Amino acid sequence: MKKIWDISPPIDASSPVFPGDTPFQLQWTAEISPTCPVNVSAITLSPHVGSHADAPLHYDPTGVAIGQVDLQTFIGPCRVIHAIGVGPLIHLQHLARKLEHLPERVLVRTYASFPEQAFDSQLTAFAPQTLTALADLGVKLIGIDSASIDPASSKTLDSHQVIRTRKLRVLENLQLDLIEEGDYELIALPLKLMSADASPVRAILREL
Repeated sequence: MKKIWDISPPIDASSPVFPGDTPFQLQWTAEISPTCPVNVSAITLSPHVGSHADAPLHYDPTGVAIGQVDLQTFIGPCRVIHAIGVGPLIHLQHLARKLEHLPERVLVRTYASFPEQAFDSQLTAFAPQTLTALADLGVKLIGIDSASIDPASSKTLDSHQVIRTRKLRVLENLQLDLIEEGDYELIALPLKLMSADASPVRAILREL
């Protein structure tokens, strides 16, 4: 049996969210009792809580919602590359030693320890030129363990605009603490939310 690594952070009321975004909340609408046979909950959350896939609608006013995005890109061979402590932006030289014979999916680890309890306003993001270069190398999906591929303070979202023009898919908030550099199979399917700008994913890696 192939080994599986769960790269989705836990989601609960303490999960960090982008400042101003909707945190996770859960309420019980029914509870097991002599008159009720089941527990039933209602959840409220931003689709950007935890590991998630952005839809083009998130960064393009005419883009499609996540339920309309082709799933094929979210399944298949991927490479995990470490860029821990490289500074505010990931440049191509930070990845250069692992770029030969790239699969179509690249995940980048920037944290020595993923921030499960607090939002990181100093998160490491991608330099836009890095994403352009990866697209030129045939990459179709990029993923990162930080909350955004752009700096948290960015108002222009230059890296998101690169993935818009180059039609890349993106995963954010992956938890890669236990993942060594190398090649894996990625499975990270978004929900079929037909009008949403993103979706939570249960992201896993599987040995090839």
